[in-house]
Amino acid sequence: MDALLKGEQALLGAVLLDPAQLDTLAWLTPADFYRPAHRALFTAMRTLATERRPVREADGTVPLSWVTDTLAEAGREVRGLSASYAHTLIAACPRPHNAPVYGRMVLEGAIHRTVLEHALRLENVARTDAEQHQVEGVLHHADILTGVLGDLARHWGAEPRPVPPPATGPAVPPSPVGPEEAEDERFLLAVLVNQPAAMAEVYEWLRPGDFADAGHGQVYRCLGALHHRGEPIDEVTAVWEVQRRGLLADGTISREQLDALFGGPGAGSAEWLGDQVIRSSVVRTAAGAAAAIKALAEGSTTAPGRLIGQALHVLGPLDEVRTRWRTANQLPSPATEKADPAGHSDPEARVRAALSRSPQPPSVPRAAPPVAAATQRAPARSR
Repeated sequence: MDALLKGEQALLGAVLLDPAQLDTLAWLTPADFYRPAHRALFTAMRTLATERRPVREADGTVPLSWVTDTLAEAGREVRGLSASYAHTLIAACPRPHNAPVYGRMVLEGAIHRTVLEHALRLENVARTDAEQHQVEGVLHHADILTGVLGDLARHWGAEPRPVPPPATGPAVPPSPVGPEEAEDERFLLAVLVNQPAAMAEVYEWLRPGDFADAGHGQVYRCLGALHHRGEPIDEVTAVWEVQRRGLLADGTISREQLDALFGGPGAGSAEWLGDQVIRSSVVRTAAGAAAAIKALAEGSTTAPGRLIGQALHVLGPLDEVRTRWRTANQLPSPATEKADPAGHSDPEARVRAALSRSPQPPSVPRAAPPVAAATQRAPARSR
């Protein structure tokens, strides 16, 4: 049986056996449960506990009405709940006082699931924006993902701080270079070589890493070096710089490719072509970040706090290329608000959140509270 499903069942069984366990689960929400039936049951338990606190019978047992009323209340939201499933939940709970640990399992699963869901959404939007040469949609969903990570960090009781993923983490294959991307890059390089003042239009905000084709990026690096040294840029100096950096010798680019790049007409606007290249870079960077975060969220071995930190770290390069894209388009920098500013960090609150997810053993060991006969564990099946 799946460990997360087992944890959800054990938690609900613990509350059916001992409604007082709800007091130790104030940090858990119905949305943290994976199964709709479990969300409905936990919502019903919260509602009934708020409306009328369950009172134990004279002999100390939990009243049967606690179970039946919970099933009836949850049945308003989902179908198929029966008394036999209540027995299943109770049988799945080894120790009712371990409810906070079971709840922590549920919350861990919810965090992984939420991060994965938003990473998939960002990946899909990046694919759509790449086809439409737009960046606004992918940046909007990247901001949503960043905000979700901050909310999840607070929910978990951790500080939303970027943490580098392990070097042995899952590898994300590079995105293939589309024909339109390659064509824009070739036109841009031809313009930069044939128009003396063109490099100044893009040098401040366009980087070699923005090129989808690695060879094109290295050629742009060579042109940037000439511009930085104040040397003229033309077909002769460009080929010389490419050759002296060893790009022809190591196969980064071939002589035929250089002839195709520098032998063209070189007509057009470097600023406009550079904007097309950096737009593609924004979308490509977002897609790569989404794929990396998806791979991290799919792994169940990463603790929630580290998952959140690693996802924030993966989103870092997207912020950098977004800033340069805004510079290229002369857009004002938006007033950004960090998810958890240092001035508002509350270490004591994080400690309390962590402690609340751990069971507090009683000073004197005692047995789990009995329940009414109708809600006792189901007898073992006869062989």
